[in-house]
Amino acid sequence: MPTTLVTRTPRLNGADIAATRQEILAYFLDTFNQYEQLFATLNSTQSYVKKSIPIRHPLIFYFGHTATFFVNKLLLAGLLTTRVNAKFEAMFAVGVDEMSWDDLHDEHYDWPSVAAITEYRNQVRAHMVELITTAPLSLPIDWSHPWWAILMCIEHERIHLETSSVLIRQHDLTLVQAHPSWQSCAHSGVAPTNKLLEVAAGEVSIDKSGAPAHYGWDNEFGSHHAHIPAFAASQFLVSNGEFLGFVNDVGYGNDAYWAEEGLAWKNYAQASLPTFWRRVAEGYKLRVMTAEIAMPWDWPVEVNYHEAQAFCAWKAQQTGQVVRLPSEDEWLRLYDLAGLDELPHEARGRANLHLDYYASPCPVNEFAQGDFYDVAGNVWQWTQTPIYPYSGFQVYPHYDDFTVPTFDGRHNLIKGGSWASCGNQTLRSARYAFRRHFFQHAGFRYVVGDTPAQIPASNYENEKLVAEYAEFHYGDNHFGVANFAAAVAQLGIAAVAGKPHLRALDLGCASGRSTFELARHFEHVTGIDFSTRLIATGVQMVEQGEVRYSLVDEGELRSFYQRDLRSLGLADTRAKVEFAQGDACNLPMRFTGYDLLLAANLIDRLYDPKKFLSEVHERINLGGVLLLTSPYTWLEEHTKRENWLGGYKKNAENFSTLDGLKELLGVHFKLLQAPQDVPFVIRETKRKFQHSVAQATVWQRIF
Repeated sequence: MPTTLVTRTPRLNGADIAATRQEILAYFLDTFNQYEQLFATLNSTQSYVKKSIPIRHPLIFYFGHTATFFVNKLLLAGLLTTRVNAKFEAMFAVGVDEMSWDDLHDEHYDWPSVAAITEYRNQVRAHMVELITTAPLSLPIDWSHPWWAILMCIEHERIHLETSSVLIRQHDLTLVQAHPSWQSCAHSGVAPTNKLLEVAAGEVSIDKSGAPAHYGWDNEFGSHHAHIPAFAASQFLVSNGEFLGFVNDVGYGNDAYWAEEGLAWKNYAQASLPTFWRRVAEGYKLRVMTAEIAMPWDWPVEVNYHEAQAFCAWKAQQTGQVVRLPSEDEWLRLYDLAGLDELPHEARGRANLHLDYYASPCPVNEFAQGDFYDVAGNVWQWTQTPIYPYSGFQVYPHYDDFTVPTFDGRHNLIKGGSWASCGNQTLRSARYAFRRHFFQHAGFRYVVGDTPAQIPASNYENEKLVAEYAEFHYGDNHFGVANFAAAVAQLGIAAVAGKPHLRALDLGCASGRSTFELARHFEHVTGIDFSTRLIATGVQMVEQGEVRYSLVDEGELRSFYQRDLRSLGLADTRAKVEFAQGDACNLPMRFTGYDLLLAANLIDRLYDPKKFLSEVHERINLGGVLLLTSPYTWLEEHTKRENWLGGYKKNAENFSTLDGLKELLGVHFKLLQAPQDVPFVIRETKRKFQHSVAQATVWQRIF
């Protein structure tokens, strides 16, 4: 058992500013230091740079990623004013979840040394200590408070403490080493006989807003109320011993137990055992973080969603009952019945949670919580509920791609936390979701009920900004104004007439229409935007050729739309298009060598447009073209006044943005033609539209 208690997620609604400041500082330092301590289980440079599994980055990425997250997000929030290492903050920024736009190609990375990243982390630690010690603080800290972003960054590293421990557990044993701070449970016994316990019908209720006691992710906020019909649930999590019955009955070999998606995964992975089991001459062993141990049959089995679902199908055949995974609401009902509360700040909880006891699972009958065991803790529990937004859901603006990309019906909620879960992950309100083929420290319990669990819709195209941009790009023209994205793409194509046209970059691509339009003429087009919410529309167009969304007509009334590339004459461009997330002011240098760079309505939304324009020539081939459009709507909320390109008096004379562009770009570019106005219309409701005019300028790189 650890000798010291891991610091809990801070209380944010107190009245003592000095005490809260110290609590947050202690939480940051404990988190930052413990994360580095986790990587002490790696025994060589090779341990850092060799991938644990093909679909994730090597561990060196995650060692650097959490530190760069502090810098990138707190710059965005305005709490930091300078970068620590711009190269690192681009290299380690993107590529965590297995999204289709993730950059997981090793050839793009020349990884720095572990020592260099360690020094970088030391620099970030010093910046954070100074910030937390000196920045103005008022209480309570809520969603709109500047310090909310600080808590977000710390909780983000707590998430990676757990997910990185999973990758270490999946690493080759020769690349890891034991560590006194990461010792697994040392006892086990005979697996207990599981049984079903009745759960009476009841209600679950979520109402989260305002100033909560602890930090929460955006998907936790809003309201949700449901009546839960009576059901029965297994008293224990499914143990290794109980799961052995499925294995011995050739459960992995019987396709009838596997749903279509699960069967495809099983066949692709050639799975025949849980991923952490090892078959040896005397039977089985279990892989824990840094060792293989004799199989503890009374510990919970750890599997992905597909394996848990297949076990339920097998169990249903064995018992003649309707056996399935619980819904999120049913787990909440169990939590409430178990009389659980948030972990105490000064004492160990009554759950294998928050690293209070072990660096591994423990027997499923060790922690009683009411009549059930391990409703919270030990291992995460898969549910059959894909993550979805609560009523009133809003995106937290400084991390707009934390949740929304998972509202795709392919990420299922896991509940309860594991032995490695800390901070926000331990709370009743926590909502984390993973792709169904992923492995976490996750297992399951099963339920039996006459009423099928309701699975809420998880589509996110109702989200206002995403839907409005989808319509702006792929929807109807209004008031006789041509589609803006198509119009600017045509300007770009015309500008390179008679010039090379192999590669184009659509920077600030939003939902991606211009990216597809440029692919009519170019051999390959990359679309990049800061917001993965918007990129997701373009990605869906590449993958499926169509998108669906709804728009507000008036009040609560909506209209529903389906748009497709074929009707726009763009179906043949899909193979020539790719999308990526990125910061235009800090792009990795691999995004270079373009014959055309289009930046449509981008410059007046950048935090440092002067930096962008002073470096943009490096991304364009000599003789290539830069096409800029902008309505020149300079706002302090996007760009600090001193970084505006124009729109102010200079030497007592009007200084326009065009003047600023000529001044900045004149060193490397020549203006090819007179500026041109391009109008555009954005639909907000059925009877409210924005009508704006952008100025387009076309520049050719000459130096």
